[in-house]
Amino acid sequence: MDPSLNSSPVEAEPAVADPPRRPRRRPARADLLAIGAYAVLGVVVCLNYWGDVQHRVSSHLPTDHSWFEWLFAHGAYSVRHLENPLFTARQNAPDGVNMMANTSLLGVTLPLAPLTLLLGPQVMYALYLGAALSATAATSYWVLSRHLVRSRGAAFVGGAFLGFAPGIVHHANGQPNFVSNFLLPLIVARVLRLGEPGRWRRNGVVLGLLVAYQIFINEEMLLLTALACLVVVAAWAVQRPRAARERAGTFLAAVGVGGGVALLLAAYPIWFQFNGPQSYRGLQGGVFHNWGEDLMAFVTFARDTVAGDEAVERTIGLTEQNTWFGWPLVLVGLVALILLVPRSLPARIVAVLVVVFSVAAIGPKVRFDGVETGVDGPWAYVPDDLPLVEMMMPTRLSLVVAAAVGVLLALAWDALSGRGRPPVPAQRTGSAPTGSRRRWLRPVGYAAILAALLPLVPRPLPAQQIDPPPHFITAGGWRPYVPDGRTLVPVPIPSNVHGLPTLRWSALTRQEFPIPGGYFIGPNEAGEGVFGAPNRPTSTLIYSTMDANRVPPLTDENRRQALDDLRFWKASVVVLGGNPRETVLRELMTQLLGEPRRVDDVWLWDVRDRV
Repeated sequence: MDPSLNSSPVEAEPAVADPPRRPRRRPARADLLAIGAYAVLGVVVCLNYWGDVQHRVSSHLPTDHSWFEWLFAHGAYSVRHLENPLFTARQNAPDGVNMMANTSLLGVTLPLAPLTLLLGPQVMYALYLGAALSATAATSYWVLSRHLVRSRGAAFVGGAFLGFAPGIVHHANGQPNFVSNFLLPLIVARVLRLGEPGRWRRNGVVLGLLVAYQIFINEEMLLLTALACLVVVAAWAVQRPRAARERAGTFLAAVGVGGGVALLLAAYPIWFQFNGPQSYRGLQGGVFHNWGEDLMAFVTFARDTVAGDEAVERTIGLTEQNTWFGWPLVLVGLVALILLVPRSLPARIVAVLVVVFSVAAIGPKVRFDGVETGVDGPWAYVPDDLPLVEMMMPTRLSLVVAAAVGVLLALAWDALSGRGRPPVPAQRTGSAPTGSRRRWLRPVGYAAILAALLPLVPRPLPAQQIDPPPHFITAGGWRPYVPDGRTLVPVPIPSNVHGLPTLRWSALTRQEFPIPGGYFIGPNEAGEGVFGAPNRPTSTLIYSTMDANRVPPLTDENRRQALDDLRFWKASVVVLGGNPRETVLRELMTQLLGEPRRVDDVWLWDVRDRV
């Protein structure tokens, strides 16, 4: 019996064999093959980016893709210039951006800064995206094989699903923070060992270190993991009340140590997040609060799987595809639960996770096949302004369901392999021999699991071509025009809707010049979080001109406002590069600022003497 399991909250029932503790040794060949397979799958998912990595971004979330390229450049800039990485003035000048209050991925971009400086943010983005998917699968495999199942095949199947589940691959379209889950299996495993007698200090310290690091990768996924662990521990305690009472003191002491270590390391960054410059309280209008999971999404194939169809997401895929398991996997999962729950404590806990988080993911109103019904969901009774909850998106709770399904697949495969308890009734008098049942059950079970998983194999993520920055930008032609303390104002000004190419100007030049606007979350006048910088008159005029594809009648007031805005932005030069709306934007800026100069491949307005 594995001592770590026997002293952890999730211990198997006596009828279920526990995996033996393996001595420390080099990884077995099966381990290396598993990690290699995950790495290959990570390359396949990012294959379309590698076709032209310098000039391709996500087709589904191009602005998010560019934002994370910019984040890699921010990490490199912070290390290179020894600046505080929690804040930056290289975007949204002169106010800047609170990086702790955004998905800044500092736990990744800072240690990888030397590689970003060497390879560039585009290469680092694609390289890291595939590596994060593979690493999550690998750590999941390690935890499953060492702490839950005996069969390496079972651990491989479970790890593959945990790393490449449809909901995770969906977020790989421009949101690498949601695929950077490689620490979460280690956190869960450590939580489930906190009750070990005599090891509460060590377990607490290790947990605190892992939690502190995860804060700098993705706080939302850490919160989801904490909620899942809370449900797991509660479900175990209900079923093992005596053991729970015996281990409660040790468990709570370890939690206290872990919390103290995490707080010690992350107290200032968390304070900065909520109280530092450009911090905010909640999102304006609770924009995420209504995003619940459609019930049909559970049995629908995700867009980016081999069985997926983009047409379906136009009906029910209005939010995020966090479940989208397909009906075969749902059917196999239900059968596995029916067979395993009576015999396996881990399976019963998985069942609790599936039920609790499936219901919680529904949101304030039940939606079915793209139609919002009049039936209230659980979030209808949750206040919009509840701390932490106000920032959560209900549909993302279903990512816990995906993790539970991955564990369930590992348990089912392990039972079929004969190393876990077989999911068949005990032999009765007059019935067929158990051995004969096992002979047909094993291939049928394996075939059912594979048939449910094969349609979910991810396809290469769709990518689109994007024009490179102007040569004037990449070759440093801007340098004589932008002294220290002044900004380069690109046209259009970057925002969450417009200016994707101009945001990349900053990312691909190592952020050597600050820009106004940008793609981030910052405070409005009321202190609520909003996407992007509050529009000034000139930026609003630029955006409306682009949308209408014509220059509106301008007044002297428009020209005065333009100079005021440039003065606020501390502008030294206004630059218009190649753009589908280049003609109309040039006409607009000419009427506002006068005739431009053609410098290299851009139109340039030098405003240093005017603002």
